[in-house]
Amino acid sequence: MPESEQVVQMVDARAQRRTERRDFFKFAVTAAAVGTGGLALSGRAMAQTAPSEADILNFALNLEYLEAQFYSFAFSGTGLAADQLTGTQTQGGVTGARKANLTDPAVIQYVREIASDEVAHVASLRRLLSTSAVSQPAIDLSPAVFTAAATAAGIDLTASGGIFDPYANDDNFLTAAYIFEDVGVTAYKGGSPLLNTPDIIDAAAGLLAAEAFHAGIIRGALYRRGVDVPVLRTNADKISDARDTLDGTATSAGPPVRVADDDQGISPMDTQFGLASNFVPTDANGIVFSRTAEQVHNIAYLTRNQVTSGGFFPNGTNNPNAALRRSGAN
Repeated sequence: MPESEQVVQMVDARAQRRTERRDFFKFAVTAAAVGTGGLALSGRAMAQTAPSEADILNFALNLEYLEAQFYSFAFSGTGLAADQLTGTQTQGGVTGARKANLTDPAVIQYVREIASDEVAHVASLRRLLSTSAVSQPAIDLSPAVFTAAATAAGIDLTASGGIFDPYANDDNFLTAAYIFEDVGVTAYKGGSPLLNTPDIIDAAAGLLAAEAFHAGIIRGALYRRGVDVPVLRTNADKISDARDTLDGTATSAGPPVRVADDDQGISPMDTQFGLASNFVPTDANGIVFSRTAEQVHNIAYLTRNQVTSGGFFPNGTNNPNAALRRSGAN
């Protein structure tokens, strides 16, 4: 079979494994929850109002707080400045983060640059939002939370005594960073269609592009290091599968199952080409998929069981008009 036909068959096979992602905030927010702290994201079609641009930017700001603190602490041992944490809603602190034991010069430079960008993203969004900016929520970046994430992904922690410490070494840190990066890209992609103001669209496009570069750096570094240490590739692929499971719609009974195969690992095996690289998780048209706010919260909270907090945000995110408070929660 000619190589061109093999490539076409491989692309077609990948396309069949994916479904179209729902648009960001496809299910509108319900006004019934205003009295309890904000509008609720509902999984049912109801007569509701769409989120404002400020709502969408504040949703992004919560994610940027998380990433900025993670990379800043890992690189320098310190987090965001105090004047970058204030705003509306309840301000929280950071738990469990520390300087990472990084020894690879390349990885150190990756972390340095990404940390600088993420800090700048927080500042940029806060400037765009002005007095409407939400404060940083409580963030848990402790090994305990990353251990829960690794366990949910089915990563074997026997050699480390059942603990996944993201700050222990270069490989652990890159694996932990992989949990966040793809989520940020797909969240920005999902929110982009609802923006209307040219200046805000321009800023959001720039933020999305930067996050995509970051994700590519992390995926590429994991793949390259995984050439010599295959378990890195395997673990990344397990995290990808776990994200696909977590961002699905919760069911009333039974174990969680993957409802789509949009999220992709870094090294799919192919019968024709062997261990292929997959630095960019795209569909057959070369386009990255989107995630809704609900799906992003599921991953951040490390559960799809209709909760309002948990995982990396122990008290929930500060999203007064995009809170994950689904009607019919258990």
